[in-house]
Amino acid sequence: MTEVVAQRALGRALLERQHLLRPTTASAFDVIDHLVGMQAQAPLAAYVGLWTRIIDFDPEELSRLTDERRVARALMMRCTVHLMTAADCLAVRPLLDGLARRELQGHFKRQLDGIDVDTVAQAGAELIAAQPGTRVEIRDVLTRRWPTADADALAYAVSYLVPTVQITPRGIWGTNGPAAMTTMESWLGRPPEARPVDSIVLRYLAAYGPASVLDAQTWSGLTRLREVLERLRPGLRVFRSEDGAELFDIPDGPLPDPQTPAPVRFLPEYDNVFLSHADRTRVNPDRRRIPLPPGNGASMGTVLIDGCYHANWRLRREDGAAIVRVDPLRPFTSSERDEVDEEGLRLLGFIAADAEAAKVEIA
Repeated sequence: MTEVVAQRALGRALLERQHLLRPTTASAFDVIDHLVGMQAQAPLAAYVGLWTRIIDFDPEELSRLTDERRVARALMMRCTVHLMTAADCLAVRPLLDGLARRELQGHFKRQLDGIDVDTVAQAGAELIAAQPGTRVEIRDVLTRRWPTADADALAYAVSYLVPTVQITPRGIWGTNGPAAMTTMESWLGRPPEARPVDSIVLRYLAAYGPASVLDAQTWSGLTRLREVLERLRPGLRVFRSEDGAELFDIPDGPLPDPQTPAPVRFLPEYDNVFLSHADRTRVNPDRRRIPLPPGNGASMGTVLIDGCYHANWRLRREDGAAIVRVDPLRPFTSSERDEVDEEGLRLLGFIAADAEAAKVEIA
């Protein structure tokens, strides 16, 4: 009989593999590699994501990796911006070509009717390989060649169909810049080359498992992963969730005791711990909508209490002081309030080290 894994146990397994149950001493590069990238629509969010996972994380470490082009921000899983190692950018992006084309058609089918989008993409690739540009700058150039076409649709055709990266100084701690892009090949020094999808799925299970076929497809945006997992089945462990879903896992994936204490964790915007499963109740048991705020990041996010999403946080500055406001989604116990206060002050020491004073407000 297939072993059933309780939802709380799945939550603890996810936290352990995400370095949220116990922080790691691994390098930022190794953590990004292990996680198969980190959500990075908000360009500074990954710094908070690494801070909460790595003991004594120094933001300069990630800035240096970005400047050295060992990691990059690119349109990847689910056609959203991820921070990934250069090797993963080049190996994973080709697997997502079909997804990117479907997303473009889903958003701009009418606006691009009668337009050869591959010709647009080629023109855009040549443009940004020679001179990196923002989507607005790409749009303004392409409309000279396609004056009657929808200008925004032309620019999005490039950002969806051309493997690109967002270049520095965007995503550098302590500074920022426009969302200018160039081709992945020109920035990373070699063309994208697909890695077998089997290896990517195995790495997903190592960082997010045990997981179902739908979980893996939700994380990646890819389809037809059942045939991949069936091919891998002989080398995997197979479980059942409490609701009967079949779950796959690597042979040595950690499954901590479900009663293992889970410390309070402040997470950034868009953290993948919330976005990488079809069934997200392992860390979001109340099925609350995860806030997806705009901005550069490192100024708001979510809070895990006892391993689950139970609060939001936001930074504000006032008369030289840095204040992190915590809005609970359920009442806190006295000990939870103390732990939130302690961890909130530690967060302020990272994101607002220049402040004259630091304070945590629990609404």
